[in-house]
Formats: sequence, C-alpha cells, structure tokens
Amino acid sequence: MDSENAQILRLREMLIDSIQNAVSGVELNGDRIRRLPGNANLTFLNLDGGALLAGLASLSVSSGSACSSAEAKPSHVLKAMGRTDETANASIRFGIGRFNTESDIDQAVQLVIENVERLRKRRLEAT
Repeated sequence: MDSENAQILRLREMLIDSIQNAVSGVELNGDRIRRLPGNANLTFLNLDGGALLAGLASLSVSSGSACSSAEAKPSHVLKAMGRTDETANASIRFGIGRFNTESDIDQAVQLVIENVERLRKRRLEAT
C-alpha cells in the first residue's frame, strides 16, 4: 500500500505541475502536502467549469458538490476554504488511482490544455 500511495502521489504531482506549467491562471485548492494522494482539485480562473468538465468527460473528474443533489451548486468545501461561487464553479477535481500510468497523466494534461485553449479562444471571440 505504501508503494502504491507513493506512485499515486508522484502521478498527482506530475498532473498538477504539468497543468500549471502549461496553462496560466490555474490554482491548486487546498494544501499541496496534506491531502489524499489521488486527489488534485484545481481552479481554472476565468473559465466556465461546466464547459471544461464537459470537454474532459473521458477523465475521472468532477465539479461542484459531491453530494447527490440534482441542483448544481458550488462545492461547500471550496466555499469554506474561501473560494467565491465563481471560482468554486471553475474548479475541477481530478481522481488518480492505482491503475493510472504516466501515459494516462500525459493524456489528461493534453486534454486539459486543448480544452482550456478552446474555451479561452471562444471567450475572446465573444468579446
């Protein structure tokens, strides 16, 4: 279990670093060290989290509250951490597990980059 957790932690750090190095305006929610190894929750500033989430449908990601409510609400955890409704709604939670590989992380990062660029381009064209 310790070696699996170490591998998951390494992949999580790879995901966070790769996304933050490639995409501007990305903030990590929560403490970098004191968190579950397979959890990465990122805010994509000035983006519609729902639109980003739709573009990442092939990944193990979620947005908003983890409760079973049918109403889309900002995460109460992110709100308690000081996030606004807007930034909480622009946050995506990535899940990494024991069967994920570096290749999976590379593919996820590329998909995030493509979708963020697409959404930002669409936003610029609308203004």
